Amino acid sequence: MGKLPDRYLYPAVFRFDDDGISVYFPDLPGCITCGNTVEEAYRMARDALAGYLAVSEEEGDEIPAPSLDAKFPLEDNERVVFVEAWMPPYRSVPGRRR
Repeated sequence: MGKLPDRYLYPAVFRFDDDGISVYFPDLPGCITCGNTVEEAYRMARDALAGYLAVSEEEGDEIPAPSLDAKFPLEDNERVVFVEAWMPPYRSVPGRRR
């Protein structure tokens, strides 16, 4: 496997509901999270993205290219937010396979 990128950028859909904000990544099935505020939801999204990608890298799974045009069908309470994952800290977690 070649050198892995240190940084990834993926679009996330933030869904605003009365009980909080849910976040999912259309390009990464199962990569979801949530938060009570926009700031918390973004932090959680960044962590979920990096964790998802770190596991994918470890397992040797193909990582899909991000949809950088971000043209997803959205509901009125949804917005696309680009989330960046800085990978080096996630790759150096003790106990992770390398």
